[in-house]
Amino acid sequence: MADRNLVRVQVLDEHVELGLTEVCHVCETRLETVVEMVREGIVAPVDTSGQEWRFTGASVTRIRTTLRLQRDLDVNLAGAALALDLLEEIASLRRRLGR
Repeated sequence: MADRNLVRVQVLDEHVELGLTEVCHVCETRLETVVEMVREGIVAPVDTSGQEWRFTGASVTRIRTTLRLQRDLDVNLAGAALALDLLEEIASLRRRLGR
């Protein structure tokens, strides 16, 4: 029998906001991990005035990318933050070239 890989896809746009607990569930990570990413500046809650932090779909993407960098390349949070910034800069330059 052939191996089958299960792929799970969730589409989130910039207007979607998730609470901290939801982000942990969607990203399959611990609350402490997301808090560390906030401290490192990788993601920032949208509104900190409420009882629970809220994050955008873009933050979920950054968290997932950070987790993948850590898992696949053993990158620490500071290195992941730098890699994310560089990836975003590359994407921006490609968009400009496409115009």
